[in-house]
Amino acid sequence: MEFFNQYAFIGCEASFEDSNIVLFGAPYDGTSSFRPGSRFASSRIRIDSYGLETYSPYLDLDLEDYLVHDAGDLNLAFGNRELALKSIRGYCDEIIKKNKKPLMIGGEHLVTLPAVEATYEKYKDIVVLHFDAHTDLRKDYMGERYSHATVIKNIWDFLGDGRIYQFGIRSGLKEEFEWAAEGHTFLNKFGYESLDKALLEIKDKPVYLTIDLDVLDPSIFPGTGTPEPGGLTFKDMMIIIQKLSGLNIVGADVVELSPDYDPTGVSTAVASKIIREVMLLL
Repeated sequence: MEFFNQYAFIGCEASFEDSNIVLFGAPYDGTSSFRPGSRFASSRIRIDSYGLETYSPYLDLDLEDYLVHDAGDLNLAFGNRELALKSIRGYCDEIIKKNKKPLMIGGEHLVTLPAVEATYEKYKDIVVLHFDAHTDLRKDYMGERYSHATVIKNIWDFLGDGRIYQFGIRSGLKEEFEWAAEGHTFLNKFGYESLDKALLEIKDKPVYLTIDLDVLDPSIFPGTGTPEPGGLTFKDMMIIIQKLSGLNIVGADVVELSPDYDPTGVSTAVASKIIREVMLLL
């Protein structure tokens, strides 16, 4: 597997062999339907991570107390979706077979599909926690089955009903909301009021956590490909992170930062901090 990387995320300098968590970038945005650019997220996030501390006052945990390996960015074939997804799946397989936990930085949301596929191979009872502005439940987008707008539907195709929990959702086709409401997914529109109920259902099941950063309001996080007003605040996200701290999270990703749409750098700083918290959850 080929990688490229100039910096490691702060606190993630351990070797692959010694680590329990493996961070890596999946810089792919080949199906972005509005504003591309999320392929640049992981490299920018690593640089901005040095503006953080390794200690989280939200979770009272410190990255220095754990062994995390930053593998760098996968060297993906940008023009070949099938090959890019295959590369992501292959590296996730490698991480999971070594009894380590993958934490992936996207990239667009389609990169979640091969990561969940790999995790499902080991954890057949896995559930997916999905935070996003968008349903991502289309059967296809403009005739294309594999898209950032269809990723959760593709995951449902092999997980089935009762295994996907969606929060912050405020955009999608009417048919997507209706389909979810039929019991195919647990969908909390606009916020996370039903999160406690979901956590009681999930209990100690293995969880894959996927955070599309456009779940945040664009007044806080403008640097994304499909900004959607009416989102969560950063404080909301930290409350959510604290609520998730008791879960058996076996894999995670943070996706859809497009750093060039926020020249202030605030969006990249926000993404870096959320990744630190997710890493400590793992």
